[in-house]
Amino acid sequence: MSEWYDNQKQSISNILQLLQERLDKTNPRRTLTADEQRRLFKLEHIAEKLRRRENVQNRQLQTWLSEDEYAQVDIEWQEQLEMREELKDKPDELKRYEDKLKEAIMMRNRSDAYHRKGKKSAAYKLDSKCESLCEDALEILQEIVAADASLQIWFDRNLDFGHGSLIDASLGNLPRLVTSRSIEKLSDDSRLVKKIDVKIGVVERAICSIGRDTVVSSKGDRLMLEKFLNTDD
Repeated sequence: MSEWYDNQKQSISNILQLLQERLDKTNPRRTLTADEQRRLFKLEHIAEKLRRRENVQNRQLQTWLSEDEYAQVDIEWQEQLEMREELKDKPDELKRYEDKLKEAIMMRNRSDAYHRKGKKSAAYKLDSKCESLCEDALEILQEIVAADASLQIWFDRNLDFGHGSLIDASLGNLPRLVTSRSIEKLSDDSRLVKKIDVKIGVVERAICSIGRDTVVSSKGDRLMLEKFLNTDD
């Protein structure tokens, strides 16, 4: 998997860890009051529980997050639900590739069945058809992505067709859609997170903001700060 794809899959936690390191240099915490120290301690404890995938009651979050921070949990989760609805309506361009890939998979399954039955001649013919379908699928994939690069977000890996690419016309190396249930799929949509991860992101931003002039309070801020993190010192 490419470095680009790994960067796209970087978790909110890792982003915020980098953010905190940068803020420690450019905008260190001022001396915290006793109440702020207590709130920081409680939020760090909550964040640890969430990272361990343990349940944290909403009343705890409501107690130690600000009103705006607590509301952000619902705001970001609603965005996630809306995104899941959008993923049900795939662009029409993807259907050509998806249908051709399904044909190739079906042909490979039939071939495997014939191999198990010892019908080698019939199996080899189906293998040849599968290879041809895979070549067609790869050609379609390159065509639709060349026409609309934004479609790359629908696939489970970086669509790099250059020299040394791991994408080729073999069935196992053809990209799957992020909506696919195939065991060959490398990853889910990097934009989708579980509700507990939304809570982790909100809590970690709250922790990062305590005692600092820069407040990390929203998804929009986080995107801005990601860009900030990628700038040179």
